[in-house]
Amino acid sequence: MVNTLNSNNYAQRISRTPWRLFAIGVVAALTVVAILMVALMRAPLQEITTLMYWLSISSLLSLVVGYILYRRGLTRSPSLTLTLVLTYGWAAIVILVNVWIMSERMFLNDEHDLILSGVLLLFAAIIATTFGIFVAASVTDGLRLLARTAQQIAEGHLEARVPISGRDEVAMVGQTFNQMATQLQQAAQEREELEQMRKDLIAWTSHDLRTPLTSIRAMIEALHDGVVDDPATVRRYYSTIRSDIIAFNDIIDDLFELAQLDAGGLTLDMARHALADLVSDTLESFEVIAQDQEISLRGEVAQDLGLVWMCAPKIGRVLSNLVSNALRYTPAGGTVQVTAVRHPNEVVVTVQDSGSGFAPEDLGRVFEQFYRGEQARSRTSGSGAGLGLAIAQGIVTAHNGRIWAENAPEGGAIVGFSLPN
Repeated sequence: MVNTLNSNNYAQRISRTPWRLFAIGVVAALTVVAILMVALMRAPLQEITTLMYWLSISSLLSLVVGYILYRRGLTRSPSLTLTLVLTYGWAAIVILVNVWIMSERMFLNDEHDLILSGVLLLFAAIIATTFGIFVAASVTDGLRLLARTAQQIAEGHLEARVPISGRDEVAMVGQTFNQMATQLQQAAQEREELEQMRKDLIAWTSHDLRTPLTSIRAMIEALHDGVVDDPATVRRYYSTIRSDIIAFNDIIDDLFELAQLDAGGLTLDMARHALADLVSDTLESFEVIAQDQEISLRGEVAQDLGLVWMCAPKIGRVLSNLVSNALRYTPAGGTVQVTAVRHPNEVVVTVQDSGSGFAPEDLGRVFEQFYRGEQARSRTSGSGAGLGLAIAQGIVTAHNGRIWAENAPEGGAIVGFSLPN
């Protein structure tokens, strides 16, 4: 509604513009003529008054007739070139008629002089109209290029651009149009990437959900049918079923939390908590996994870390995601180091591993939803739909913090985040 009102007000202002221009033009023209008559011709006051009288009538009639012709005919013209040509032609007629009438009434009584004056005026009018047609053709050529490029973009050729020459309004429109086309092309590319990631998400999630379900079903059927009756094997089956259900539940939790982040429905119960305790709890929860993978899991927390304003469960989730991701890509015999230090305006936590690090083409995209680099897509590297880092970014951003990823100079990857003090 506000945009409609603004458009109506703008249209009303535009509709009043011609009359203002006409009034300004008539006053300016009469003023210039009067000054020149006094300065150059030393004309008597009576002649100047008479001239002003007839010029006022002539100019007003010419403008009114021209405006009527424009509103009734030229605005319906199918071509801007035709409109401009007819406008220049009408301007030439106005010049000829006005000067002829004024010359006959006031200054030239000799018929030869009148004819000569008319011929010279006609010559000047033709030259002026020719130049006007040239300018009109230049303007309309630019507009035709703009229309042709717009048609190409409408047909799906988003790489099309308008050639820009000059600095006039048409060039400005062309530049703005090219900027719009670039934005459309970027939006289309992002849409294609998002669609591809959506397809990948369906494929990865389907695989990650089907794998534990298939395993659970096979073992439950074996237990139900009595195929397995050895107590040790039965306990091992139950343990595997439990692990698969936990993995299944983790995937569901990731999808649910991601949906909350996308919908802006993430609830943060903020208070001052000991970040050192969160780091310690995270290391303890992954200690068994690290030992099974023969990875050294270490932590280093600054003594002055103190209490931090945060939502403890959510930051704990961030730490878990980062450590889990680091363990997934660290080979046996490697190291995962968690460090937390305090700076003047923020608290910084980093998780560094001794793996192969991020591929250069992946560094700028590791926090994108559903994105997984070539290494992450390998099933030997672990499961997951590429949601862990995206969820971590959403939580840190909700804390007004920042998160980043980089490769360590000595090798391996570093993923860190900071929280304001």
